[in-house]
Amino acid sequence: MLLLSVYAMAMLGVIVDRLFGEPRVRHPLVGFGKLATRIEARLNTGHRARLAGILAWFAAVASPVVIAWLLVSVLPFSYACLVHVLLLWFALGAKSLRQHIVPIARALSLGDIDEARALTSRIVSRDTSRADENALSRAAVESALENGNDAIFGALFWFAVAGGPGALMFRLANTLDAMWGYRTPRYLRFGWAAARFDDVLNYVPARLTAASYALTGDTRMAWHCWRTQARAWDSPNAGPVMASGAGSLNVLIGGAAVYHGVLEHRPTLGTGHDATPRDVVSALRLVERSTLLWLAILLVFALSSATVHGSVS
Repeated sequence: MLLLSVYAMAMLGVIVDRLFGEPRVRHPLVGFGKLATRIEARLNTGHRARLAGILAWFAAVASPVVIAWLLVSVLPFSYACLVHVLLLWFALGAKSLRQHIVPIARALSLGDIDEARALTSRIVSRDTSRADENALSRAAVESALENGNDAIFGALFWFAVAGGPGALMFRLANTLDAMWGYRTPRYLRFGWAAARFDDVLNYVPARLTAASYALTGDTRMAWHCWRTQARAWDSPNAGPVMASGAGSLNVLIGGAAVYHGVLEHRPTLGTGHDATPRDVVSALRLVERSTLLWLAILLVFALSSATVHGSVS
């Protein structure tokens, strides 16, 4: 029965996110971001920066997670379930991902490159001011595939493991990695902990995401690209996710991109043709099919567990 409850709460969280998306005003992550900025300004002084980064991570992440865990532990079951659902809703970003990706695909299909550049710059850290249709399509495909893991599957995995507090932990850790995990002089040592903790928390979800992409697209090519290309990517978790996703879609991603004014030559992932506006939509559909797969698998486990416990009793 416990797994059935987890499935019901996970399904409710996904539905609430689908209906309402992320809060448009007073988003909790805005407050968390301001808190993280203050913590970083206070502790990132250059003195023992790596240790300061570790302490900062725990100050920013552990405190709200412990509070959430205590809350669901002391509340009556029905109220605790509500808190679990709300925390999962906070951690999910499926509708937000769709709201960002679809307008890019639409602008590209209409040939509005300036609008596509502006929209893409909101979801990627690379410079899009001179990007052409192919580069913008590639960036959007990469963002859809990687954020499928960061905004959906990682949260669902940790929710299945540790409920709402687990999903909250993943979302906050992922946010800190996005804020502090850069290899710049300011964050190279201080952001080490944020990057490493995110790598650890994302290790299993990323590989489950890659497997999901493989199972919901061109399975053979996805496995091949994952096996032969992922290790060449700089991120140990993004590599499997994007290599599998690109192979599943039969599209090429990666390659040259400008980050913080520096041209970086990244490995090419995937196979087939260069990314097009149509592939942007296909990437989003791959993420959505994988979401349904996750919910179906969780339901199977929940029903199997209920059947076994029913037989035992």
